[in-house]
Amino acid sequence: MEILPVLRALRHNKVGAVLIALQIAATLAIISNSLSMVQQRLQWMHRPSGIDEAHIFALTNTWTADPSDLHARIAGDLAALRSLPGVVDAEATNTTPLAGVEWHWPLARGSDQTKFAAWTAIFLVDEHGLDTYGLKLSAGRWFKPEEVGEIRSGQTKFPPVVVITQSVAKDLFPAGNALGQVLYFEHAGSSRIVGIVETMQRPSDTAGWGNPWREYSVFTPFQYVNNGILYVVRTKPGEQAALLRAAPAKLMSLTRERIIENLQPFSEIRRNAERGNRATIIMLAVLNALLLTITAFGVIGLTTYWVGQRRRQIGMRRALGARKIDILRYFHTENLLIAASGCVLGVALGLLGNTWLAGRLEIHRMSLSYACMGALIVLVLCQLAVLWPALRAASVPPAIATRGL
Repeated sequence: MEILPVLRALRHNKVGAVLIALQIAATLAIISNSLSMVQQRLQWMHRPSGIDEAHIFALTNTWTADPSDLHARIAGDLAALRSLPGVVDAEATNTTPLAGVEWHWPLARGSDQTKFAAWTAIFLVDEHGLDTYGLKLSAGRWFKPEEVGEIRSGQTKFPPVVVITQSVAKDLFPAGNALGQVLYFEHAGSSRIVGIVETMQRPSDTAGWGNPWREYSVFTPFQYVNNGILYVVRTKPGEQAALLRAAPAKLMSLTRERIIENLQPFSEIRRNAERGNRATIIMLAVLNALLLTITAFGVIGLTTYWVGQRRRQIGMRRALGARKIDILRYFHTENLLIAASGCVLGVALGLLGNTWLAGRLEIHRMSLSYACMGALIVLVLCQLAVLWPALRAASVPPAIATRGL
């Protein structure tokens, strides 16, 4: 099939061809960015939290009265939980990864505490924190019992020693010498780094889409003392289901003057944290499906209109010996030229739009491969959409050319 006759025919139908090409370009620009965002969201959803997720559950405990011996009560609860058969360890803390609520503090870059570096999540732990969470130390050590202090709600304290994640270590100490260095908190105190764990996701998404601060966590050796407390329990394999029933019962056996809420395995905590990402993916999928459907119907409508206009010319070609396959090839070639023009423009618009979005929504820059993937999807869709009106054109009988003579 020669291209020049098709191009000459398009010169007489410029408005329709330009409108469809622009529609294809806009669809491609949106789809390519959506594919990139979906892929990023899926990556974030499957990012490891750093803890032994399969064997951890959590519950919140609130005493009905406000007892004065909170520290002793918390210690008694922890001893009872740790005594249960099948429990590896237990911890009383302020939050867990992906929980949605966090304590955070700005870190300073260097001893000049006016130079902001990053926001980090603060986890309150004691000497049992390493075994409770199942964290992996990459350097240094965990806290000793004599290093653990006490902190209450509303207090601000900076301990002599801390444990940090590798993300914090690599950013603030790029030379790789974080262990033993001093970690400075902006406009506040400082602590010496005695250990580094591989990773620990922060509780909330305050850091923004895809921001590396998602894994900025600092562990401080404090026993959190508060009327509302979060207990984290790590179990042996296969024991979690039984302990989800046994743990509240054990605590109630100590005193019933308490309210136990939010008893849930970590898998449920992760599922709740990913609800926004899942909703975003579904929304983008529905939007893309609607855009592709509208584009397909636009191609069908325009081609059907052109077939109606050209029935006599089609009949004359058939009378001169053109086969049905020749008519099909003509309309598919014509549609391919329009769609390809729209895709070239759509790739450019998609990349420009992604640059704009990346500067405002803190998302990663889109790879050219997503624009190419979107272009392939749009091209295939347009070729399929033109098939039905092209088949109608191919079925025009040669005798139609003699009508009206």
